[in-house]
Amino acid sequence: MTGIQFVTDEQGRKVGVLIDLKKHGAIWEDFWSGFVSESRRKERAIPYEQYRATRLKHARPRG
Repeated sequence: MTGIQFVTDEQGRKVGVLIDLKKHGAIWEDFWSGFVSESRRKERAIPYEQYRATRLKHARPRG
């Protein structure tokens, strides 16, 4: 696959990857969004009302 290069260690094991973002940027964004979502899976949810109250309390006045 063009635009993808693997980084290997001294033993030849794949330890990283370089992705041409001009070529595969959209795929990378999908992967990254999924990764972030999965990493937050076990976080406790905050009720919307609590979030909104906190946001309003710390919001800067407009104008």
